[in-house]
Formats: sequence, structure tokens, C-alpha cells
Amino acid sequence: MNTLISTFKVYWQKRILAMLALGFSAGLPLLLVFGTLSFWLRKEGIDRTTIGFISWVALFYGLKFLWAPLVDHLRLPLLARLFGQRRSWLLLAQCGVLLSLFAMGSVDPQQHLEQLILLALVVAFSSATQDIALDAWRIESAPVEEQAAMAASYQLGYRLGMILAGGGAFSLAYFYGWSIAYQMMAGFMLIGVVTTLLVSEPEQANISDLTSATVGRIRRCAQWLRIAVAQPFADFFYRNGWFGLVLLIFIGCFRLSDITMGVMTGPFYADMGYTELQVGLVSKTFGVGMTIFGALLGGLLVTRFKILPMLIVSSILVVITNLVFAVLATKAPSTILLASVITADNISGGIAGTVFIAYLSGLTNRLYTATQYALLSSVMLLPAKFIGGFAGEVVDAMGYLMFFIYSAGLGLPAILLALWLSTRERHTEIN
Repeated sequence: MNTLISTFKVYWQKRILAMLALGFSAGLPLLLVFGTLSFWLRKEGIDRTTIGFISWVALFYGLKFLWAPLVDHLRLPLLARLFGQRRSWLLLAQCGVLLSLFAMGSVDPQQHLEQLILLALVVAFSSATQDIALDAWRIESAPVEEQAAMAASYQLGYRLGMILAGGGAFSLAYFYGWSIAYQMMAGFMLIGVVTTLLVSEPEQANISDLTSATVGRIRRCAQWLRIAVAQPFADFFYRNGWFGLVLLIFIGCFRLSDITMGVMTGPFYADMGYTELQVGLVSKTFGVGMTIFGALLGGLLVTRFKILPMLIVSSILVVITNLVFAVLATKAPSTILLASVITADNISGGIAGTVFIAYLSGLTNRLYTATQYALLSSVMLLPAKFIGGFAGEVVDAMGYLMFFIYSAGLGLPAILLALWLSTRERHTEIN
């Protein structure tokens, strides 16, 4: 018993509690430029094709590796001197999110849609930058033996931020309107700002300063491209040969179905007649709980049945739950039916997420763990986000019923490739 209590004491350390608050500020912005925003826009009468294209603002989350070296090395004038390298970038990014969210709440989407899109882009870019700086702060602020606790605290905070940006924002919008909801969300970003001001700057190992001579900058950028991009990709294909291309295709296909569907779920709920309160409580609050449950269940299933069999199962589950939404599209609005569909979809999504994270982790070389995982994650995310941008056009052309069948069909290549991967591994083991 004493051992158990001492184990949990790690979560009461100041830096791990700080990680909870910082994780919250990282999780808050995502839905506010994705699912929550799409519902608001549809309620304001914005057409679905436009909403689909607006979802491309979330591509910044998949492209953040492109400017990560700047966050790593560029010292911000004055701010770096006052707060240090990591905290200065955190503060800049958090203030960017806060001010842009507040400004979004001041814009009428019907009158100034372009301005709202620009602000959403700033939110997404600032949020992705916050993620970069926060990952660096997390890794450098705690010893290796505390990294698991730091990651757990971050994940909990991140999920709490998503619940607030989903269920909280929808509930506020139901009672007070979307402008107040977004401005209140901006206010909650102060939690991250205050935490950043209170935490200490971690020690860093010889971070070079990109504000020096231009020649030095070019040399360092070339070196970064070679070490951070070229070598990890070269190593991936060196270890996997031509089959590495198949693996990349599989990674790019795995989330086509659920991300494409996710772009239109907000407009779907609005068009079906569900209120902000129903969506907020059922989809964005209860649904997040079901995702967490699915993620935990996925971990147990991987332990019991191994990764490749569960890749097949999870890819099938994703397709099935898209078809369940097709059934929902033919029914009158019902909170119980909505909750049932959300339960099935989010549990399967949680399982698939855990299984796929485990699979991607297994593909990385320990010499390039962080870089290869980031690059593989981008391969997973970018094709799905790009294709998802056309979801509104598909709905306008075919209706919601056929759209959900279409999005389910996008998952078929992942099933076939998962079966091939499993068969190939069995043959390899036999030989």
C-alpha cells in the first residue's frame, strides 16, 4: 500500500502539475478550429463546401515539423532574455491563440468570413507552435524516470481542454451565443499563460542561436535538413527496402475514413436539428469519455492479441461506425440514438488510435525516435486532412447518407493493406 501511495506522489510534483495545466492549454484550441468551428459555421448558414475547405486550417498540426527547428534554435528578441528559450516561445504561442480566439468571437461569420478564416489560421499555427515548444519543455524539464508521469499528466490535461472546447463551448453557445463562447474559451487560455510564467526554464544543451550570421544560418539549416529529415527517412527505407513505400501508403490510408467523416459531423448535427446543448453534452463531453475508454481498451487488446491482428480489427471497426452514421442520417433527431452512435464511433476510434500509435512506434528506429515518429504522424495526417477538405462538396452532391457510405469506403484500402501486412508477417515467421 505504501508503495502504491508513493508511486502516485509523483503526480503532486510541481512540474507535473504544471504539465497538467499546460496540456490543458494545448488541448483547448484544436476543436475550436475544427469540429466546434464547423458546427458554428453551419448554424450561421455557411455552405458545407466552404466548411470543408476551411477544415484545411488544421493542416498546420501536420506540418509543424517544418518550423520546429526555428522554435528549437531561434531566440526571440527580449522575450528569450526575460523568460528563456522554451518559455518565450510558449508565451508567444499562447498569446497568439488567446488573442485570435477572442477576435474570432468578435467576428460575424456571415459578414466577415474571410477575416474569421484568417484568425482560425493564426489560432491553428499558434497552437501547433505551442505544441512544439511544450514538447521540448516537457522533455527537458524532467528526468527520464519522470517522463511517463509527465506524458500522462499532459494527456489528461489535453483531454480536459478538448472537453471544454467541445462540451463547454457548445453549452455556452446554447445559452449565450457563439461570440461569448469563443471569448470565454480565449479566457481559459490564461491558465496556460499563467502556468508558463510560473514554471522555471529548463536547462538546455548548447542550443545554437539562429540570430547570428546569415552564413551560419544557412549552414545550420542544411545540417538540420540532413539530420532531421534526410537521415531518418533514409534509415526507414534502408531498414524496410521497397516495402517501406507500402508501409507509407498504409499509414496514409489508415485515417482517411474517420478524419474525412469528422470534417462533416458538425454540419451534420446542425442540419439534422440537434441543439448545441445536445451536441456539447453527448458528442463533445460523453464522447470524449468513450474515446478515453476505447484507448485504454485498445491497450489491453494489443497486449492480448498483438498489433497486426488488432490493426485489421480496428480498421474494420472504423468502417462499420461510418456506416452507423449513415443509419443515423435516416432517423429523426434522438438524443439516445445519437449517444448510441457516438459510443460506438468513439470507442472504435479510441481503440484504433491506441493500436496505430503502437504500430507507428514500432516502426521507428531508436536513433531517430522523435523525428521518425513525427514524420510518420504527418504521413498519417496530411492525406486525410487534404481529402477531408472536399467532404463538403461530396455532401452537397450526394447527401449525408451517401457521404457516410463514401467515407466508409475510404477505409477499405486500409483493411486490405492491414490483411496483407499480417499475411506477410506470418510468411516471414514461417520462413
